[in-house]
Amino acid sequence: MRDVAIVAFAQSAHRRRTDELSEVDLLMPVLHEVLGATGLKANEIGFTCSGSADYLAGRAFSFTMALDGVGAHPPISESHVEMDGAWALYEAWVKIQTGEADTALVYSYGKSSPGRVRDVLTRQLDPYYLAPLWPDSVALAALQAQALIDAGATDEGALAEVAARNRTAAADNPYAQLTGDVPAGDHLVRPLRTGDCPPIGDGAAAVVLAAGDTARALCARPAWIRGIDHRIEAHALGVRDLTDSPSARLAAERAGAFERPVDTAELHAPFTSQEVILRKALGLGDEVRVNPSGGALAANPVMAAGLIRLGEAAARIHRGESDRALAHATSGPCLQQNLVAVLEGERAHA
Repeated sequence: MRDVAIVAFAQSAHRRRTDELSEVDLLMPVLHEVLGATGLKANEIGFTCSGSADYLAGRAFSFTMALDGVGAHPPISESHVEMDGAWALYEAWVKIQTGEADTALVYSYGKSSPGRVRDVLTRQLDPYYLAPLWPDSVALAALQAQALIDAGATDEGALAEVAARNRTAAADNPYAQLTGDVPAGDHLVRPLRTGDCPPIGDGAAAVVLAAGDTARALCARPAWIRGIDHRIEAHALGVRDLTDSPSARLAAERAGAFERPVDTAELHAPFTSQEVILRKALGLGDEVRVNPSGGALAANPVMAAGLIRLGEAAARIHRGESDRALAHATSGPCLQQNLVAVLEGERAHA
């Protein structure tokens, strides 16, 4: 296995609406920033991979437009996943492992403001039994939250505390959309209140990966990916225990998260109830600093929020604020798909 690290991370300021910006306009400053941090030019990158969703953009092959922001001439080695950018990072990591590239640019973006994202996300559901009923993402998350409450694993007061802690932490994050004292609000779908749910907004993120000595040359303290894995739950919600996440637990095990304690965890938990589930599945105690960035409750650009969790964890290692961090990304209803990566600084591995 080749040693691969995240050597740079950049993200946009996440906003409720960016009507004046196209996806390319949203993405270009982020790409310039992340490449500028390494001193690399786009044509010096060995592989480029992106994550986005045509359903959000409302047109087929929308990701090809975003390539205008990258610059595809001279020709580049490029790929795309119709997923959160965390899965694009996984593909880029595999590409570097094959030896076909030493560096990779990974980016993702999403504009949720033009449409009704709660309805758009129903297209992820089983097309025969669930999708025709149009249960939206918040309603399904509420089912999961109610299952947790019925099992005695949490209550509405505890969920409000999760929201408050995340958004208080986000006060130190200049890119966050919601920070500070955000009211719990009225029930959106019982038992979830507006404060238990993520903000709707637009945003983009990018990272640069590099292997071995190349990573050391590009970054003073690379965030080495010591393990990465992703697993999927059954598609049918009715055959799952919504109070647990065995796929997240298995992904963490395969990524080596349980071999040694982590000091930081960035969890992609768009709803407060999902953080409760992930903390248990991943064995995260009170000694672990969870979501120091504020997490997805502070900013949740669809298709970029998972990559941001990896980038935020890496950035803390770059700054020397963490030695061993866990980063998690999810996709689909009720934590259906889960990706876990373990990142370490150089001293932690020595």
